[in-house]
Amino acid sequence: MPRTAWSATDQAPQRDEEQRLRELGYQPVLARRMGGFGNFAISFSVISILSGCMTLYGFGLNTGGPAVMLWGWAGVGIFVLFVGLALAEVTSAYPTSGALYYMADRLGGRTWGWYTGWLNLLGLLGAIAAIDYGAALFTGALLNLQWGFDPTPGSTMVVFICILLLHAVLNLFGVRLVSVLNSISVWWHLAGVAVIVGALVIVPSHHRSPEFVFTEFVNDTGWSNPVYVAAIGLLLAQYTFSGYDASAHLSEETSNASVSAARGIVRAIWVSWIAGFVLLAGLTFAIQDYAGTQNSETGVPPAQILLDALGTGGATALLLLVIVAQLFCGNAEVAAASRMVFAFSRDNALPGSALWRRVSGRTQTPVLAVWLSVSVACLLALPSLYSATAYGAVTAINVIGITPAYAIPIFLKLRAGDRFVPGPWHLGRWSRPVGWVAVVWVAFVTVLFCLPQSAPVTVASMNYASIALAVVLVLATVWWFLARRSYGTPAAYGTSREQAEIAEGIV
Repeated sequence: MPRTAWSATDQAPQRDEEQRLRELGYQPVLARRMGGFGNFAISFSVISILSGCMTLYGFGLNTGGPAVMLWGWAGVGIFVLFVGLALAEVTSAYPTSGALYYMADRLGGRTWGWYTGWLNLLGLLGAIAAIDYGAALFTGALLNLQWGFDPTPGSTMVVFICILLLHAVLNLFGVRLVSVLNSISVWWHLAGVAVIVGALVIVPSHHRSPEFVFTEFVNDTGWSNPVYVAAIGLLLAQYTFSGYDASAHLSEETSNASVSAARGIVRAIWVSWIAGFVLLAGLTFAIQDYAGTQNSETGVPPAQILLDALGTGGATALLLLVIVAQLFCGNAEVAAASRMVFAFSRDNALPGSALWRRVSGRTQTPVLAVWLSVSVACLLALPSLYSATAYGAVTAINVIGITPAYAIPIFLKLRAGDRFVPGPWHLGRWSRPVGWVAVVWVAFVTVLFCLPQSAPVTVASMNYASIALAVVLVLATVWWFLARRSYGTPAAYGTSREQAEIAEGIV
C-alpha cells in the first residue's frame, strides 16, 4: 500500500529556515523561538472551541437546532480539513509571516497578493474584536450569575478594552511567552471540554434523548425553507473553524517552519473537530428548558444550560473556565494579526508602513504592529455601544474577510500547475483533488456568509457581511491606486522582481 504524501513528509529533513527566508527575499529579524507544538497550539488556540462554539451556540439553537449543530459540525469539519490540507501544502512552500498574501503574490502576482492581504488583515483584526468582545460578554454573564450584575453596553465596552490592553501587553514580552501561553491553552481547552462535558453528564438528573440531540430540527429564523435554514445553521461550525492561518503567520518564528507550520494547521483542525463535537453534544444533552435557554437572562445560552444543570456555583466555575479559554484565544489572535501587520508593512502595503514594521531590538517583537492591531479592533467594536446588532457585524467582518483569503492561494496553486514547487510537506497526487474540494467549499460558504439569517429582513436583522466585504474591496482598491508603486514583495534571492515574475509566468 503506498504511503500518503503527508505521512511521507514526516521524514523530511530539517531545513535551514533562515536561509530559506532569505531565498524568499526577506532578511530574518524575528526571533525563531517557537517549536512545532507551539505552532500547532497557536492555531488551536485561535480556533478555540470554547470561544466559537459557546459564543454562537445560541445562534445554533435558533437556526436548525440540535440536528444541524451536531451533524453540521461533523460535515463542516471534514470540508475545513480539506481547506487546511491544501493551505498547509502552500504554507510549506512559502513559510513567511505574510502567509496568505505572500503566497498569492508569488503564485498570481501583485494584484492577487494585494487583495488577499487586505481580506486577510481585515479578517484577523475583526477576529480580535469578535473574540475579545465575546469574552467581555461572557464576563458580564459571569457577573450576572455571581452578583446579579446587569451588564450594559458601556460596562461591556470597558471590560472589552481592558482585555485588549491585557493582550497587547502580553504580546510585547516576545514570542516565547506567547508560545508558552498557547501551549497552556491547548491543555486548558482540552481539560475544559472534559470538565464541562463530564459535569453535564454526571450531575443533572435529566438528559435529553439521543433522538432529540441528533434529529431535533428547530427553526426560529422566520424562514420557511428547512434546507435554507440548515445551510445557514452551518455557520456556527464554519465561524469556529477559522484562524488556523495563525500557524503560517508565525512561520518566521518557528523552528523547521516548512514542516512544523504545515503540520500545525492540519493538527489544529482535526483536534478541534473532535473536541468540538464532544462539547456540542455534552451541552445539547444537558438542555433542561429549550425556550428558557434561548431567552436566557444572562444573555448567553450556554451559561443558562450550566445554570439549570449545575446550579449557580457550578455554572460560575465552568463559565470562568470558558472565559479564560477565550482570553487565551484572543491573545493568540493578537499575535497572528500583529505579524500580518508587520509583514504587510514590510512590503509597504499599509499607511505608515515604516512605523508598523519596526521590531524591538530587545524582544524581537513588532511592538507598534501589536498596538495597531488592538487599536483597530477596538474601533471595530465601538458601534456595539449603540447597536445590539453591531457584534454580529463584527463577526461578519471576521469571517467574510478571512475565509475567502484561504481559498485564493489554493486556487492560484492549482492554476499554476507544475510551476508550483512544493515544500517538504506536500500532498503528492492528492494535491489537485484536495485543492479543488477546498476552493469549491470556500466559495459555497462565502455565499452563505452573505445570506440573510432571519426574516423579515430589517435594519436590526440584516446580515452585514456582504456590506463588509464590499467596503473592504473598495478601500483596498482606492489604496491600491495610491500605494501600488511602493508595494511589492521582494524578489526571490538572486533575481530581480521582473525576472521572478517572468519565471513564474505572471508577466
